[in-house]
Amino acid sequence: MKDIRPLFDYDTQGPLYIAGPCSAESREQVLTAAAGVAAAGIKTFRAGVWKPRTKPGLFEGIGAPALEWLAEAKRTYGLNIITEVATPDHLEAALKAGIDGVWIGARTTTNPFAMQQIADALEGAETTVLVKNPVIPDVNLWIGAIERIYNSGVRSIAAVHRGFGTHQATMHRNDPHWSVPIELHRLLPQMTILSDPSHIGGRRELIAPLSQQALDLGFEGLMVECHPEPDTALSDASQQVTPEQLGEILKSLAWRRTPVDADSLRDYRLHIDSIDSRLIELLAERMEVARGIGELKRRHGMAIVQRERFNKLLESAENRATSIGLSTTFIHQIFSAIHEESVRQQVDEVKKK
Repeated sequence: MKDIRPLFDYDTQGPLYIAGPCSAESREQVLTAAAGVAAAGIKTFRAGVWKPRTKPGLFEGIGAPALEWLAEAKRTYGLNIITEVATPDHLEAALKAGIDGVWIGARTTTNPFAMQQIADALEGAETTVLVKNPVIPDVNLWIGAIERIYNSGVRSIAAVHRGFGTHQATMHRNDPHWSVPIELHRLLPQMTILSDPSHIGGRRELIAPLSQQALDLGFEGLMVECHPEPDTALSDASQQVTPEQLGEILKSLAWRRTPVDADSLRDYRLHIDSIDSRLIELLAERMEVARGIGELKRRHGMAIVQRERFNKLLESAENRATSIGLSTTFIHQIFSAIHEESVRQQVDEVKKK
């Protein structure tokens, strides 16, 4: 994918910003929002006209008639316009209306059949496509969706990180799982990756800190929801800000791209390499002990998984993490992964005889 093109002639001299309401609700609302976005210096306007909702009965968008409002906003304010599509019919209507680009939502990205249908419909089209991450934290599923779009002939492609669904209670609407977009960037270094702090946070007060975190992690821009009157929005009201508020948030963000001292950076990296090497050795030692436990359990006919033991271990680790300033969520994930591998090692040991 080395011939991927930058979005809308983005020149990498600063962040790429995309903003607009979650949903296009009326002509007046769209044009007012577009005016505010343009006044904030943002060149790309987003609004959903088809809204896939988790439950029926919620506002599902105006549909195709709203595309004319977006086209009018494009003509009036000179903005690039994008909207979400989930079917070939959506795509056809958007392209016919002169929309500059489309994004593929998380639910659609999760479904390879739906992605292939959209990719087939894109063949021969000159447009921009943004692919949001799938609902689950699966980097290969995300890459597969991007590859389908690429194979259709589209070259103006970007990825959008909007967080992942989770059954656990967290401060975010969608768990960021920052490691997933970081891995995507490692595997597809030429891909523009934007962050969607509105959907990750789910609350407007989280937009600013999440935006700064994304830029600090090397994301090339943001896709943010803003509405002239957020509290009256027909969808996702709690995560939208006014265009004026968004403008103030963007002014507060730091774009940290100044080169650091190479020698100092090398020293830090060598230190990290040394720590990582020790971590691998310790993990290998732990798994050796786990195999010994597995052999002991086999001889005595014991169950491999001792849930009470793991719960105590996890509680102790999380308490220790809190006392030294580490995230309990991080420690939970690390120890869960270690426990899973320990169980696998013990299972293999039990199967030997």
